[in-house]
Amino acid sequence: MQPFTSLTGVAAPMKITNVDTDMIIPKQYLKTIKRTGLGTGLFAEMRFNEDGSENKDFVLNQPAYRKAQILVAGDNFGCGSSREHAPWALLDFGIRCIISTSFADIFYNNCFKNGILPIKVSQEQLDQLMDEAARGANATLTVDLESQEIQTSDGHAVHFEIDSFRKHCLLNGLDDIGLTMEKAKSIDSFESKVSAERPWL
Repeated sequence: MQPFTSLTGVAAPMKITNVDTDMIIPKQYLKTIKRTGLGTGLFAEMRFNEDGSENKDFVLNQPAYRKAQILVAGDNFGCGSSREHAPWALLDFGIRCIISTSFADIFYNNCFKNGILPIKVSQEQLDQLMDEAARGANATLTVDLESQEIQTSDGHAVHFEIDSFRKHCLLNGLDDIGLTMEKAKSIDSFESKVSAERPWL
């Protein structure tokens, strides 16, 4: 998993509440278990018209936000079904950080396991960041995980809280497999000991 330390990028304002996982990645894209290639289906029902053409009004189709790496979103982001394809699609598109007042629990946990930083802020802070993001490509945000701060282009700083264990995992690029591999020496030692003591197993 790619570590998350500091990210400076364009933030796209998504003023929609209750964005569920079916909106993030519609069900027709769930046939694969690969983590790559899903970016094309991200927000497909909002990004594209019925004839397959782009919906020019959708924020990620606007020139300023086509390469956005940060989403500033409405309350209760990631609600609905527990599909892990949702963070896969966001990451494949290039989104590394989502800022909102709240997230659905399963989606929130899945983000950390896939190298995406979901940040919870107050409504007042969200309104400020949404206004900042609405300024387009000329206004970028810097998200510093080590200092737990979001900095705007005009120098305003927003502090955020994060669980220390999740912070450690993101900073070091550790998913569940990575955490297990940190114990590889202990596991090998245990297996050798068991093999010597009980060779019939």
